[in-house]
Amino acid sequence: MTAPADTSLLEERVGHYYQMGGTYLVGREKLREYARAVQDYNPVHWDVAAAAEMGYSDVTAPLTFTSTPGMSCNRRMFEQIVVGYDTYLQTEEVFEQHRPIVAGDELTVDVELTSVRRTAGRDFITVTNTFTDTAGEVVHTLHTTVVGVTSEDINAEVKVAVQNAMMHDINIFDVGAEDNYVKEVRPPGELRISDGGLTRKPGTPSFDDVQVGFELPVHHTRLSRGDLVNYAGVSGDANPIHWDESIAKVAGLPDVIAHGMLTMGLGAGYASTWLRDPGAVTRYTVRLSQPAIVSAKEGADIEFSGRVKSLDPETRSGVVVVAAKSAGKKIFGMATLNVRFS
Repeated sequence: MTAPADTSLLEERVGHYYQMGGTYLVGREKLREYARAVQDYNPVHWDVAAAAEMGYSDVTAPLTFTSTPGMSCNRRMFEQIVVGYDTYLQTEEVFEQHRPIVAGDELTVDVELTSVRRTAGRDFITVTNTFTDTAGEVVHTLHTTVVGVTSEDINAEVKVAVQNAMMHDINIFDVGAEDNYVKEVRPPGELRISDGGLTRKPGTPSFDDVQVGFELPVHHTRLSRGDLVNYAGVSGDANPIHWDESIAKVAGLPDVIAHGMLTMGLGAGYASTWLRDPGAVTRYTVRLSQPAIVSAKEGADIEFSGRVKSLDPETRSGVVVVAAKSAGKKIFGMATLNVRFS
């Protein structure tokens, strides 16, 4: 992969900041719709009474839900501010849950280019979304890292095929720099981070009953092409390599692949089943390794497993590692959840 000639220019743009127009109102049905898309059937995402039993004012958002508004807000960043690339490949996500998002939350979303680094000839670009509630407290921080892909790495035939199949108002290739670029930076002032995720009593297993090395039950999840199409609609990630076999193969893939964010959502839901209270997760980090191939005839089987990696008796918290495999290949290079136990 060839690095673009203007990487130094992009490095000068680190710190570029803007805020989404208006606010994002979190709705119950949107949360349920997303939970269904990532096959997360924890009752706190679906049932108001079940959420209330856990101490929530309404149904809660699945851990990876913020990727949906984040994707929409990030379009300007990747279409006009981050220059020199034709498209991007997702490689890592970090979800920091300062307090669980619930239906009824009205959020503003900040977008900031926080890092550009070159490793092994590739440019890794990190964009951070900060979600703030009407009380002025940051409730969630999402860090998205992608690899910039240049025109030298993309077959012209792929570009034409993909763009012809994309939704009418989305362009993932040949995006241009913002005219008369002026760097905007975050206004001065300290961010107020919500402590709601640390003050409420978690509904997770008791710390005294958990041991380092404990293995979570293995779970198999099935994915079909229908699941991919549904997730594309729910999340807004309509790249046709996730649903069109001919385009996936032109792009050099063996077949259609699952969205990386979808597999992350499945992993979070898997852990949530054992934890019982997804709101007790303070951080979820995933590095992607291989995509899950989803054939039209057989779909895909993803095997999830997990274990308790470490425990901290002072904070009654721990780190849970989640592994995901499909067709014998690792999907996650590394996935960890930082969890508060009861």
